[in-house]
Amino acid sequence: MSPPAGARTGPENISLLWASPERVEEIAALHARLFNPPWDEQSISELIEHPAAAALIAQARDPTEMAGFVIGQLAADEAEILSIGVAPEWQRKGIARTMVEGLVRAAKRAEVNRLFLEVAEDNEAALGLYKALDFSAVGRRKGYYARPGGTHVDAVILALSL
Repeated sequence: MSPPAGARTGPENISLLWASPERVEEIAALHARLFNPPWDEQSISELIEHPAAAALIAQARDPTEMAGFVIGQLAADEAEILSIGVAPEWQRKGIARTMVEGLVRAAKRAEVNRLFLEVAEDNEAALGLYKALDFSAVGRRKGYYARPGGTHVDAVILALSL
């Protein structure tokens, strides 16, 4: 669904909300639009209901719809972003940045020292975002992401000191 012409589509039109079990179906539907293979509703439900979960949705106000999600996990003094996605019609509008910043605030409140994530080395938009947010490369997983045609792409492991 595309925002109507003239709709406000930037982060000023977004509210960050804790992802609740009632939103699992929406998160799974968006995940399926963005990722192959997608995570199913049960997997997402188990993740966001886990006591160590930190999961947010970006709720647009005009029009009212879920523009994105971020699912993270906190463990002791570290945290990891497990998945983040923004609906195609809301991409490149600062929504992912807003969600990562929200997760960083939650991690800091939980006294986390480092936030980790993995991103495909060919995902230039995501790499640019994480660089702008001061994440640094700390490792690599060879051939981690499968691509159509049987090719594989390395995952870059990034970390942010909080």
